[in-house]
Amino acid sequence: MKTPRKLARRQFVLGGLGAAALASAPARALAADYPERPLTFICPWPAGGTADRSMRIICQIASRELGQPIALENRAGASGMIGTKALASARPDGYTIGQIPISVTRFSQIGTVQLDPLKDLTYLARTSGQTFGIAVPARSPFKSLRDVVAHAKAHPGTVTYAHAGIGGATHVGMEQFAQAAGVKFNAIAYKGGSAALQDVLGEQVDMLADSSSWAPHVESGKLRLLATWGETRTPRFKDTPTLKELGYDVVVEAPNGIGAPKGLPPAVEKKLRDAFRTAVNSEEFRKVAESIDAPVMYQDGPEYQKYVQAVYRQETELIRKLNLKELMEKG
Repeated sequence: MKTPRKLARRQFVLGGLGAAALASAPARALAADYPERPLTFICPWPAGGTADRSMRIICQIASRELGQPIALENRAGASGMIGTKALASARPDGYTIGQIPISVTRFSQIGTVQLDPLKDLTYLARTSGQTFGIAVPARSPFKSLRDVVAHAKAHPGTVTYAHAGIGGATHVGMEQFAQAAGVKFNAIAYKGGSAALQDVLGEQVDMLADSSSWAPHVESGKLRLLATWGETRTPRFKDTPTLKELGYDVVVEAPNGIGAPKGLPPAVEKKLRDAFRTAVNSEEFRKVAESIDAPVMYQDGPEYQKYVQAVYRQETELIRKLNLKELMEKG
């Protein structure tokens, strides 16, 4: 026969188990019914740009998979970090998702954005990269990258290049190239790629370092493309060598991805990963990606997270090597 003390203890244990089951029930119900209303997708770039275009088509396809609309909200500024911070600070219920620029691994360490990309975000899918390159005006005396390097060695600090902001991919990529080539360039920072492009077209700056904003101008003959920065040549400009081919061990593709705040219910995370896997691997997205020179570079959430961790470690060394904190402070 059980004593009153033993009965009381058993009732307490059963009561505790019941409370735990009840506590987890809302989370299970949320996952089972998710999504019950439209989602918000934060794009940390201005409307109309290449990132905005690629994210819109991905969201259109993913919304069909999820059975709910996905409203894209542009929160541009601070090289993509305003929108990224807003994403990390949102409620982790699966109704706020967004694009994650890989540059968050750099800017978080520099101090531009107060978040930890290894702890504060859930990674759902890596999507596509960018085609970066170095272009010069058609009338430039530089016919090849070899010409640029030779002149920069003979006249240190006199060759200018325009980029879209200190600490961004185009600035960091050019400084990596300069170190690999053993030269010193004069970097001219702009608030965006559009302004940088216009000054190079106007022959006020020697070179442009940017993603494919130069593409139509290269095709029209206004600019000359000297090199691209990918692992392999881009199909659209297959006659242009990569930096790696030219002997400089520099590859910059800056792939973007899609994520959510940390703490998503596992079943909700799975539904989102499945939806965006379908979207990124679709023919619809491939066609849009090709039109903006954005190579598809899909990775599922767990692999994407490992990629971000690896890039974070690389950025730690790059920040030290290029003295990026000091450059950011000087503006």
